[in-house]
Amino acid sequence: MNLSQLRKMMLFVAEKMVESEPTLTALDQIVGDGDHGIGMKRGFATLIVLLQDDQFKPNDIGDFFNQVGTKLMTSMGGASGAIFGTLFRAGGKSITGEAEFNTSTLAILLNQGWQAVYQRGNAKPGDKTMVDALAAAATSANELCQLPLKEALPKIAQSAMEGAEQTKQMIAVFGRAKNLGERAIGHMDPGAVSMAYILKYMNEYIQMS
Repeated sequence: MNLSQLRKMMLFVAEKMVESEPTLTALDQIVGDGDHGIGMKRGFATLIVLLQDDQFKPNDIGDFFNQVGTKLMTSMGGASGAIFGTLFRAGGKSITGEAEFNTSTLAILLNQGWQAVYQRGNAKPGDKTMVDALAAAATSANELCQLPLKEALPKIAQSAMEGAEQTKQMIAVFGRAKNLGERAIGHMDPGAVSMAYILKYMNEYIQMS
């Protein structure tokens, strides 16, 4: 997938993330402040504007994701902006110079992004955050590096969704959900669902194209 194709895919992802706002808001009203969906919508709506702007001319795949991360970080605000912005900025920097987006570059992006998110906030798998979906996807991507993106992405996206599903059984270590203790059990973490959705929509686009 070249830069032009990647741009179209991420435009599709951004539009789908905006549409997902009610679902993400409903989830966050149970375990969080109720604003996660609104923040994600704001960030990805701003991303749509960026991706449709003729002045947006990234140098390569890495630069593309770095700029995407910067846009999310500055437009979303709050913890989500910092976390998702860090994921794409750090992930993008790790694949600077790459001309093609494939399973291998996605694996590097997810793994480096995960490490950067951990360094920023110390969230690890099992803490009921977006890291549960991100780490599951990164591990899956590592195992599927040799496969074409069209074959690998369904499994990577599924792993992310399974990681999000597993947050139902967890007690939160961060955020407002932390105050709920065992009452948060049975509910998925909204950030983990957002992470899984991003990969789900990437996969939907790839399968259509």
